Amino acid sequence: MSKIQLVSQEEKSSAKAKYKVKNWSVYNQSLVNRGNITLYFDESVLDSWYAKGPVQKGGQFIYSDLCIETLMMLKTLFRSPYRQTEGFARSFLKLLGIEELKVPSYTQINRRAATLGIEPFDIPPSSSLHIAIDSTGVKIHGEGEWKVRKHGYSKRRIWRKLHLGVDPKTGFIYAHTLTENNVDDGSQLEPLVDQIEEQVDEASGDGAYDMEKCWDCLEENDIIGIIPPRENAVYWADEKGNILDHRRNKILEQIDTVGLKQWKKNSGYHKRSLSETAMFRFKMIFGPMLYSRKLRTQKNETALKIKLINIMTAQGMPDSHKVEVA
Repeated sequence: MSKIQLVSQEEKSSAKAKYKVKNWSVYNQSLVNRGNITLYFDESVLDSWYAKGPVQKGGQFIYSDLCIETLMMLKTLFRSPYRQTEGFARSFLKLLGIEELKVPSYTQINRRAATLGIEPFDIPPSSSLHIAIDSTGVKIHGEGEWKVRKHGYSKRRIWRKLHLGVDPKTGFIYAHTLTENNVDDGSQLEPLVDQIEEQVDEASGDGAYDMEKCWDCLEENDIIGIIPPRENAVYWADEKGNILDHRRNKILEQIDTVGLKQWKKNSGYHKRSLSETAMFRFKMIFGPMLYSRKLRTQKNETALKIKLINIMTAQGMPDSHKVEVA
Protein backbone atom coordinates (compact mmCIF):
# COMPACT_ATOMS: atom_id res chain seq x y z
CA MET A 1 0.00 0.00 0.00
CA SER A 2 1.36 3.41 -0.96
CA LYS A 3 1.89 6.22 1.54
CA ILE A 4 -0.83 8.33 -0.13
CA GLN A 5 -3.38 5.51 0.19
CA LEU A 6 -2.43 4.97 3.83
CA VAL A 7 -2.91 8.66 4.65
CA SER A 8 -6.28 8.80 2.86
CA GLN A 9 -7.52 5.78 4.83
CA GLU A 10 -6.45 7.38 8.12
CA GLU A 11 -8.25 10.60 7.19
CA LYS A 12 -11.35 8.62 6.26
CA SER A 13 -11.43 6.75 9.58
CA SER A 14 -10.88 9.93 11.60
CA ALA A 15 -13.42 12.02 9.65
CA LYS A 16 -16.55 12.97 11.54
CA ALA A 17 -19.53 10.82 10.59
CA LYS A 18 -22.17 12.53 8.46
CA TYR A 19 -25.92 11.97 8.77
CA LYS A 20 -28.79 12.63 6.40
CA VAL A 21 -32.41 13.27 7.38
CA LYS A 22 -34.62 10.95 5.34
CA ASN A 23 -38.00 12.36 6.37
CA TRP A 24 -37.14 15.99 5.78
CA SER A 25 -40.56 17.07 4.43
CA VAL A 26 -42.40 15.56 7.42
CA TYR A 27 -39.88 16.91 9.92
CA ASN A 28 -39.94 20.33 8.27
CA GLN A 29 -43.71 20.48 8.68
CA SER A 30 -43.39 19.47 12.33
CA LEU A 31 -41.06 22.42 12.89
CA VAL A 32 -43.65 24.70 11.31
CA ASN A 33 -46.38 23.21 13.51
CA ARG A 34 -44.41 24.07 16.65
CA GLY A 35 -45.24 27.72 16.01
CA ASN A 36 -48.97 26.98 15.73
CA ILE A 37 -50.48 28.59 18.81
CA THR A 38 -53.55 26.33 18.67
CA LEU A 39 -51.18 23.49 19.59
CA TYR A 40 -50.92 24.99 23.07
CA PHE A 41 -54.23 26.88 23.26
CA ASP A 42 -57.14 24.66 22.16
CA GLU A 43 -60.90 24.66 22.73
CA SER A 44 -60.67 22.50 25.85
CA VAL A 45 -58.88 25.38 27.57
CA LEU A 46 -61.66 27.82 26.67
CA ASP A 47 -64.33 25.43 27.95
CA SER A 48 -62.50 25.10 31.29
CA TRP A 49 -61.31 28.70 31.63
CA TYR A 50 -62.91 29.32 34.99
CA ALA A 51 -62.40 27.26 38.14
CA LYS A 52 -64.95 24.59 39.05
CA GLY A 53 -65.07 22.20 41.95
CA PRO A 54 -65.44 22.14 45.73
CA VAL A 55 -65.36 25.35 47.72
CA GLN A 56 -62.07 25.95 49.50
CA LYS A 57 -61.23 27.90 52.62
CA GLY A 58 -60.47 31.59 52.15
CA GLY A 59 -60.58 33.33 48.79
CA GLN A 60 -61.89 31.27 45.88
CA PHE A 61 -59.97 30.68 42.67
CA ILE A 62 -61.62 32.38 39.72
CA TYR A 63 -59.47 30.82 37.01
CA SER A 64 -58.82 27.11 36.56
CA ASP A 65 -55.42 25.44 36.82
CA LEU A 66 -55.68 24.65 33.10
CA CYS A 67 -56.13 28.36 32.34
CA ILE A 68 -53.06 29.33 34.38
CA GLU A 69 -51.01 26.46 32.92
CA THR A 70 -51.87 27.51 29.37
CA LEU A 71 -50.86 31.11 30.02
CA MET A 72 -47.63 29.90 31.60
CA MET A 73 -46.96 27.73 28.56
CA LEU A 74 -47.33 30.78 26.32
CA LYS A 75 -45.04 32.79 28.58
CA THR A 76 -42.41 30.04 28.60
CA LEU A 77 -42.65 29.24 24.91
CA PHE A 78 -42.28 32.84 23.73
CA ARG A 79 -39.99 33.87 26.64
CA SER A 80 -42.19 36.83 27.53
CA PRO A 81 -42.48 38.54 30.95
CA TYR A 82 -45.68 38.20 32.97
CA ARG A 83 -47.11 41.58 31.92
CA GLN A 84 -46.60 40.86 28.22
CA THR A 85 -48.16 37.42 28.72
CA GLU A 86 -51.31 39.05 30.08
CA GLY A 87 -51.41 41.42 27.10
CA PHE A 88 -50.80 38.61 24.64
CA ALA A 89 -53.68 36.55 26.07
CA ARG A 90 -56.06 39.54 25.95
CA SER A 91 -55.25 40.24 22.30
CA PHE A 92 -55.51 36.56 21.36
CA LEU A 93 -58.96 36.17 22.92
CA LYS A 94 -60.02 39.35 21.16
CA LEU A 95 -58.90 37.95 17.81
CA LEU A 96 -60.90 34.80 18.54
CA GLY A 97 -63.96 36.94 19.17
CA ILE A 98 -64.46 35.76 22.77
CA GLU A 99 -63.72 38.93 24.67
CA GLU A 100 -66.24 37.90 27.33
CA LEU A 101 -63.54 35.67 28.84
CA LYS A 102 -61.52 37.62 31.36
CA VAL A 103 -57.74 37.24 31.56
CA PRO A 104 -56.05 36.97 34.98
CA SER A 105 -53.68 39.77 35.84
CA TYR A 106 -49.96 39.17 35.66
CA THR A 107 -49.77 39.10 39.48
CA GLN A 108 -52.40 36.34 39.60
CA ILE A 109 -50.53 34.33 36.96
CA ASN A 110 -47.28 34.72 38.87
CA ARG A 111 -48.81 33.78 42.23
CA ARG A 112 -50.75 30.75 40.94
CA ALA A 113 -47.78 29.45 38.94
CA ALA A 114 -45.83 28.86 42.16
CA THR A 115 -48.23 26.15 43.38
CA LEU A 116 -49.51 24.87 40.04
CA GLY A 117 -49.54 21.11 39.51
CA ILE A 118 -48.26 20.49 35.98
CA GLU A 119 -49.85 17.44 34.37
CA PRO A 120 -47.21 15.64 32.25
CA PHE A 121 -47.72 15.13 28.53
CA ASP A 122 -49.42 11.82 27.69
CA ILE A 123 -46.62 10.02 25.85
CA PRO A 124 -47.78 7.31 23.40
CA PRO A 125 -47.14 3.78 24.77
CA SER A 126 -44.02 1.92 23.65
CA SER A 127 -43.54 -1.83 23.26
CA SER A 128 -39.90 -1.70 24.39
CA LEU A 129 -38.55 1.13 26.50
CA HIS A 130 -34.89 2.05 26.90
CA ILE A 131 -34.19 5.00 29.18
CA ALA A 132 -30.97 7.01 28.95
CA ILE A 133 -30.23 8.92 32.15
CA ASP A 134 -27.95 11.91 32.52
CA SER A 135 -27.78 15.40 34.04
CA THR A 136 -26.89 18.91 32.95
CA GLY A 137 -26.48 22.29 34.61
CA VAL A 138 -28.96 25.14 34.18
CA LYS A 139 -28.13 28.63 35.36
CA ILE A 140 -30.26 30.73 37.71
CA HIS A 141 -28.37 33.96 37.33
CA GLY A 142 -24.84 34.91 36.43
CA GLU A 143 -22.69 36.43 33.77
CA GLY A 144 -22.81 35.94 30.06
CA GLU A 145 -20.05 34.30 28.05
CA TRP A 146 -18.39 37.60 27.04
CA LYS A 147 -18.07 38.83 30.62
CA VAL A 148 -16.72 35.47 31.81
CA ARG A 149 -14.03 35.42 29.11
CA LYS A 150 -13.03 38.98 29.87
CA HIS A 151 -13.19 39.10 33.66
CA GLY A 152 -13.81 35.54 34.87
CA TYR A 153 -16.57 34.09 37.02
CA SER A 154 -18.04 35.83 40.05
CA LYS A 155 -19.25 34.30 43.31
CA ARG A 156 -22.88 35.00 42.40
CA ARG A 157 -22.90 32.43 39.63
CA ILE A 158 -25.49 29.84 40.78
CA TRP A 159 -26.64 26.67 39.04
CA ARG A 160 -29.25 23.96 39.35
CA LYS A 161 -28.88 20.38 38.17
CA LEU A 162 -31.46 18.96 35.74
CA HIS A 163 -31.66 15.16 35.65
CA LEU A 164 -33.42 13.57 32.67
CA GLY A 165 -34.67 10.13 31.70
CA VAL A 166 -34.98 10.08 27.90
CA ASP A 167 -36.07 7.47 25.39
CA PRO A 168 -33.27 7.68 22.76
CA LYS A 169 -35.48 6.08 20.10
CA THR A 170 -38.30 8.63 20.20
CA GLY A 171 -36.77 11.61 22.01
CA PHE A 172 -39.55 11.75 24.60
CA ILE A 173 -38.52 12.77 28.12
CA TYR A 174 -40.18 10.30 30.49
CA ALA A 175 -38.81 11.59 33.78
CA HIS A 176 -36.99 14.56 35.24
CA THR A 177 -35.87 16.02 38.55
CA LEU A 178 -34.33 19.38 39.43
CA THR A 179 -31.86 19.61 42.31
CA GLU A 180 -29.19 21.87 43.70
CA ASN A 181 -25.85 21.54 41.96
CA ASN A 182 -24.19 19.68 44.84
CA VAL A 183 -26.55 16.66 44.58
CA ASP A 184 -24.89 13.57 43.08
CA ASP A 185 -26.37 11.96 39.97
CA GLY A 186 -26.74 8.51 41.51
CA SER A 187 -29.20 9.76 44.13
CA GLN A 188 -31.69 10.72 41.40
CA LEU A 189 -31.89 7.41 39.55
CA GLU A 190 -34.62 5.99 41.80
CA PRO A 191 -36.80 9.16 41.68
CA LEU A 192 -36.50 9.12 37.89
CA VAL A 193 -37.45 5.45 37.60
CA ASP A 194 -40.40 5.93 39.97
CA GLN A 195 -41.90 8.56 37.63
CA ILE A 196 -42.16 6.14 34.70
CA GLU A 197 -45.42 4.17 34.66
CA GLU A 198 -44.44 1.90 31.76
CA GLN A 199 -42.14 -1.06 32.21
CA VAL A 200 -38.56 -0.06 31.44
CA ASP A 201 -36.51 -2.81 29.80
CA GLU A 202 -33.09 -1.15 29.84
CA ALA A 203 -31.52 1.90 31.45
CA SER A 204 -28.14 3.36 30.60
CA GLY A 205 -26.04 5.89 32.42
CA ASP A 206 -22.41 6.89 32.80
CA GLY A 207 -20.02 5.91 35.59
CA ALA A 208 -21.66 8.34 38.02
CA TYR A 209 -24.47 5.77 38.41
CA ASP A 210 -22.09 2.92 39.24
CA MET A 211 -23.31 2.79 42.83
CA GLU A 212 -24.79 -0.02 44.86
CA LYS A 213 -28.06 1.85 45.43
CA CYS A 214 -28.45 2.42 41.69
CA TRP A 215 -27.87 -1.22 40.83
CA ASP A 216 -30.30 -2.27 43.59
CA CYS A 217 -32.96 0.07 42.20
CA LEU A 218 -32.59 -1.36 38.69
CA GLU A 219 -32.70 -4.92 39.96
CA GLU A 220 -35.85 -4.28 42.03
CA ASN A 221 -37.60 -2.90 38.94
CA ASP A 222 -36.40 -5.71 36.60
CA ILE A 223 -34.41 -3.23 34.52
CA ILE A 224 -31.24 -4.26 32.68
CA GLY A 225 -28.55 -1.76 33.62
CA ILE A 226 -26.04 -0.62 31.02
CA ILE A 227 -23.61 1.26 33.22
CA PRO A 228 -19.81 1.09 32.84
CA PRO A 229 -17.98 0.59 36.17
CA ARG A 230 -15.80 3.49 37.19
CA GLU A 231 -12.10 3.68 36.46
CA ASN A 232 -10.05 1.24 38.57
CA ALA A 233 -13.27 -0.51 39.62
CA VAL A 234 -12.96 -3.84 41.45
CA TYR A 235 -15.25 -6.85 41.42
CA TRP A 236 -17.91 -6.92 44.10
CA ALA A 237 -17.47 -9.82 46.50
CA ASP A 238 -19.17 -11.20 49.60
CA GLU A 239 -17.71 -11.24 53.11
CA LYS A 240 -15.74 -14.41 52.30
CA GLY A 241 -14.17 -12.84 49.22
CA ASN A 242 -16.25 -14.80 46.67
CA ILE A 243 -17.09 -12.87 43.51
CA LEU A 244 -20.82 -12.10 43.43
CA ASP A 245 -23.02 -13.24 40.55
CA HIS A 246 -23.98 -9.64 39.74
CA ARG A 247 -24.59 -7.89 36.42
CA ARG A 248 -22.03 -5.24 37.31
CA ASN A 249 -19.35 -7.92 37.74
CA LYS A 250 -20.33 -9.46 34.39
CA ILE A 251 -19.96 -6.06 32.71
CA LEU A 252 -16.58 -5.57 34.34
CA GLU A 253 -15.52 -9.02 33.12
CA GLN A 254 -16.62 -8.23 29.57
CA ILE A 255 -14.67 -4.96 29.65
CA ASP A 256 -11.57 -6.78 30.88
CA THR A 257 -11.98 -9.26 28.01
CA VAL A 258 -12.83 -7.07 24.98
CA GLY A 259 -12.00 -3.57 26.22
CA LEU A 260 -14.24 -0.65 27.15
CA LYS A 261 -14.68 0.63 23.59
CA GLN A 262 -15.86 -2.72 22.25
CA TRP A 263 -18.14 -3.29 25.25
CA LYS A 264 -19.86 0.04 24.61
CA LYS A 265 -20.46 -1.00 21.02
CA ASN A 266 -21.70 -4.49 21.93
CA SER A 267 -24.02 -3.33 24.72
CA GLY A 268 -25.54 -0.35 22.92
CA TYR A 269 -24.18 2.01 25.57
CA HIS A 270 -23.79 4.78 23.00
CA LYS A 271 -27.57 5.28 23.09
CA ARG A 272 -26.93 7.13 26.36
CA SER A 273 -25.28 9.97 24.47
CA LEU A 274 -28.63 10.73 22.83
CA SER A 275 -29.84 11.99 26.21
CA GLU A 276 -27.47 14.90 25.62
CA THR A 277 -29.53 15.73 22.53
CA ALA A 278 -32.56 16.28 24.78
CA MET A 279 -30.48 18.57 27.00
CA PHE A 280 -29.28 20.48 23.96
CA ARG A 281 -32.88 20.91 22.76
CA PHE A 282 -33.93 22.09 26.23
CA LYS A 283 -31.32 24.86 26.26
CA MET A 284 -31.71 25.83 22.60
CA ILE A 285 -35.50 26.20 22.84
CA PHE A 286 -35.76 27.84 26.26
CA GLY A 287 -32.27 29.20 26.85
CA PRO A 288 -29.66 28.14 29.42
CA MET A 289 -31.26 30.01 32.35
CA LEU A 290 -34.28 29.57 34.63
CA TYR A 291 -36.46 32.65 35.11
CA SER A 292 -37.76 31.53 38.53
CA ARG A 293 -35.79 32.34 41.66
CA LYS A 294 -36.94 29.74 44.22
CA LEU A 295 -36.32 26.01 43.91
CA ARG A 296 -40.02 25.15 44.27
CA THR A 297 -41.07 27.42 41.42
CA GLN A 298 -38.03 26.35 39.38
CA LYS A 299 -39.29 22.76 39.55
CA ASN A 300 -42.66 23.88 38.18
CA GLU A 301 -40.92 25.87 35.46
CA THR A 302 -38.85 22.84 34.48
CA ALA A 303 -41.91 20.57 34.42
CA LEU A 304 -43.64 23.05 32.10
CA LYS A 305 -40.65 23.17 29.75
CA ILE A 306 -40.41 19.37 29.66
CA LYS A 307 -44.10 19.17 28.76
CA LEU A 308 -43.61 21.67 25.93
CA ILE A 309 -40.65 19.70 24.56
CA ASN A 310 -42.70 16.49 24.58
CA ILE A 311 -45.55 18.26 22.75
CA MET A 312 -43.05 19.38 20.10
CA THR A 313 -41.53 15.89 19.92
CA ALA A 314 -44.97 14.41 19.27
CA GLN A 315 -45.24 16.58 16.13
CA GLY A 316 -42.33 14.71 14.54
CA MET A 317 -38.63 14.12 14.87
CA PRO A 318 -35.88 13.75 12.24
CA ASP A 319 -35.17 10.25 10.95
CA SER A 320 -31.42 10.54 10.35
CA HIS A 321 -29.16 7.85 8.97
CA LYS A 322 -25.40 7.67 8.71
CA VAL A 323 -24.00 8.47 5.28
CA GLU A 324 -21.19 6.24 4.10
CA VAL A 325 -18.10 8.20 3.12
CA ALA A 326 -17.00 7.32 -0.41
